[in-house]
Amino acid sequence: MGGARDVGWMAAGLVLGAGACYCIYKLTRGQRQDGRGLRLRPSRSAEDLTSGSYDDVLNVDQLQKLLYLLESTDDPVIIERALVTLGNNAAFSTNQVIIRELDGIPVIGSKINNPNPSIKEKALNALNNLSVNVENQVKIKVYMNQVCKDVLSGPLDSAVQLAGLRLLTNMTVTDDHQHMLSCYVPDLFRVLLAGNARTKVQVLKLLVNLSENPAMAEGLLGAQVDSSFLSLYDGHVAKEILLRALTLSQNITKCLGKEGSSAVQPTFPTGSLFFLLYGEEYAQKMRVLAEHCDADVKEKVTFIPKF
Repeated sequence: MGGARDVGWMAAGLVLGAGACYCIYKLTRGQRQDGRGLRLRPSRSAEDLTSGSYDDVLNVDQLQKLLYLLESTDDPVIIERALVTLGNNAAFSTNQVIIRELDGIPVIGSKINNPNPSIKEKALNALNNLSVNVENQVKIKVYMNQVCKDVLSGPLDSAVQLAGLRLLTNMTVTDDHQHMLSCYVPDLFRVLLAGNARTKVQVLKLLVNLSENPAMAEGLLGAQVDSSFLSLYDGHVAKEILLRALTLSQNITKCLGKEGSSAVQPTFPTGSLFFLLYGEEYAQKMRVLAEHCDADVKEKVTFIPKF
């Protein structure tokens, strides 16, 4: 008796599962019929469309259906898979334009507020690919404050934090939106010093972008930064971190014009990045790095003032 009941429940579950799959299929593929009213089998299933597991570039109609699906469903599994597919397709320049013209950026951007960390990460990844297009940045910039807050308050070294840092890095390749990060600079240094190697590299990429803009120099040099920042210039530090830290110093030196003359020193408070970069401990580290075994490191040091 119990076995028959179990079989009955299993059959009902299969029917419900099949019905759910068919609903997804209707949303993402639509229904095609031949002249006799028989449904033709689509070239790609709904599961394929939302999995991002194929190499084809979606067309306008498919992208529109996928955006509608993303906007209309509350199923976290479908949302995540749709974001992955959209993110993969946003790696293509043509689709970067199409998704914007379909008003897809707000649909994707709304998902960065989702409490599910995996969904938040996938939304950030999709926005990151879309942000390669300069016109898309105009629409994406409205999310920068929220992304900064998530990066600074979220779990350290998490996938969400790294995804947010990558997006901010893309958004600061040009000077257009860098000013939006001005108030977050001290906290970015805090994440830099607390994070693991991957986080350090990503924060340094972002800070290097900011340091190339003379308008950001004062904010960078005036930021309160822990003295442990100078440990980034130790000879044993991983090359990908050390070179970026040296590039940061080099860019800031250029922005100062006269390489940190005493005329500008009084404008920066004690404990600021300025006093770290123009102090004796930093000068000693540069003298040591001038004899570094790696040619790239030695070359980079030559562009920083001698002490």
